[in-house]
Amino acid sequence: MANVVVVGAQWGDEGKGKIVDWLSERADVIARFQGGHNAGHTLVIDGKVYKLNALPSGVVRGGKLSVIGNGVVLDPWHLVKEIAAIREQGVEISPETLMVAENTPLILPFHGELDRARESQVSVAKIGTTGRGIGPAYEDKVGRRVIRVADLADDATLELRVDRALVHHNALRAGLGLEPIDRDALLAALRAIAPEILPYAAPVWKVMNEARKSGKRILFEGAQGALLDIDFGTYPFVTSSNVIAGQAATGTGIGPGAIDFVLGIVKAYTTRVGEGPFPTELHDGDGQRLGERGREFGTVTGRKRRCGWFDACLVRQTCATSGVKGIALTKLDVLDGFETLKICTGYEVDGERLDYLPMAADKQARCTPIYEEMPGWQESTEGARSWADLPANAIKYVRRVEELIDCPVALLSTSPERDDTILVTDPFAD
Repeated sequence: MANVVVVGAQWGDEGKGKIVDWLSERADVIARFQGGHNAGHTLVIDGKVYKLNALPSGVVRGGKLSVIGNGVVLDPWHLVKEIAAIREQGVEISPETLMVAENTPLILPFHGELDRARESQVSVAKIGTTGRGIGPAYEDKVGRRVIRVADLADDATLELRVDRALVHHNALRAGLGLEPIDRDALLAALRAIAPEILPYAAPVWKVMNEARKSGKRILFEGAQGALLDIDFGTYPFVTSSNVIAGQAATGTGIGPGAIDFVLGIVKAYTTRVGEGPFPTELHDGDGQRLGERGREFGTVTGRKRRCGWFDACLVRQTCATSGVKGIALTKLDVLDGFETLKICTGYEVDGERLDYLPMAADKQARCTPIYEEMPGWQESTEGARSWADLPANAIKYVRRVEELIDCPVALLSTSPERDDTILVTDPFAD
């Protein structure tokens, strides 16, 4: 059976939640492989809205195993609250349906405090983080001082891990004018949360490999978008983990040979939350119209998203770095009613034409988009479930996008409802 990785191919907010939910009905295992609870996925099922941050999108489907992999950083207190909230909506969650990798790093309260303290420094350019401690937790992971899920099971180990972390963080906090961390209070909080987290702890790498050997279908769910990747994104305005498809293997403990199909989620226009370069950003009525029609507000922060025309140059680049075999094009209906549509095909920087986004931050900031124009359509595409339901100009737009990004459309989404989806290529097909 084919195993599928779903990645955002822009700056996040592309509609991954709906697509993962749509695919998860046919999967046996749904695994999160990176990011933290700064990611927000909104699912609409039979008119009911589910907002997920840490939990994999598969939890709302009965009979599936949802997995939080070691590539994720996990706030245990948030996870407990999120599980309770989803249960209140009638969803059953138990250790039989949800597993957390034993080697998953934990986000602790002081990570969030550090995150917010850094962002508040007026002398330093803001990155635009959510302030939830994601970055500092990843820093501790690579600094070999993070506390992991398995550490909660042994008090002596837990104390050693806490002491190692505090040596670093208390020195850092002193420089930022923050009070030292209360060691006893932190240990008490960790001991209290441990019984609520440990029942979900499991050797996820083993479970995943056994699932693969038994022929089960695995769906790997990414968070954020490839343009926020720590290596290939618009650095430093990026997230703190690798977002591209290769991380699915590292972030769950399964070999790269397990990945059969990479599906890139792509919005029919472009949005971004927070700071950083955005070559096709619109500051006019068209940009406002895209934001209003697309309801472009962050699931986690509520921040208004910046909006712009579709950037084929960027998506072509992210399809290459993630090895995308097909895209799921979302929110086509937001473009209904525009007389003219624009697509960015490249950039001009200091008189030079480029067909990719350069890595140098100063060049990224000076990129001027090169556009081609296409006629829009006045008919509605909302709720379309077949090519026959689409206006001719909408089909031409989709086909042109395929040409420019050098990647075919596998799925086409025309509303937040999961069934309003046109299937072109089945990612799970052998």
